[in-house]
Amino acid sequence: MARTSGPETREKLIRAAEEIFAAQGVHGAQLRDIVALAGQSNPSAVQYHFGSRAGLLDAVMAGRQRRTERVLGPLVATAPDDVRALLAALIGAEASELRTERGRRCLRISAQLSHESGVRGRTPRPTLDGTVYWRLIERVEACLTRAGLPEPLRLERLDLVLTVVGAAMADRARQYLDGTPPLTSEALFLADLVETTTALLRAPAPHRDDPACRKDPT
Repeated sequence: MARTSGPETREKLIRAAEEIFAAQGVHGAQLRDIVALAGQSNPSAVQYHFGSRAGLLDAVMAGRQRRTERVLGPLVATAPDDVRALLAALIGAEASELRTERGRRCLRISAQLSHESGVRGRTPRPTLDGTVYWRLIERVEACLTRAGLPEPLRLERLDLVLTVVGAAMADRARQYLDGTPPLTSEALFLADLVETTTALLRAPAPHRDDPACRKDPT
């Protein structure tokens, strides 16, 4: 019978969760499949090590965040307070996960959680609190503030940009995992993603007199 305690078992469960969450989706994955893939016979192994399904997912994302932070830290330290430069640092760090099969799976998982970053409410999810990643987001918002973009638009656009980056990275990761030839080289893909997201954040705010800005009657 496989052991259900110890750091080795915990790591096996995390690795199995990365594979199952990536293949079946965060919400569709079955814990019994994760336990089985990790070679555990005790169905309560996830609860023993992580407390819950959410705890296991947090552990997966915490590991992914630690890897990205190691790359992001030096990039952010030298990046000027400029939207394009900061997005280039973010996207460059995210792209480091494309180098390994494990990272590619985690990119597919994190894309499903991009709207749970906490940007809209200024309350980072636990795995992002105090990270270089979150400080970068704050620096980008400060750039948008200086540019005169109203707060609601700043937060919505930041959230949207994180979603776009996450979705683009996840799709690229899927192509690598499936063996599907991408349309563009990785260098061009990343450069275009930087330019696209920079343009989104720098777009002028709609004029208040624009009919599209008027509230729908309710």
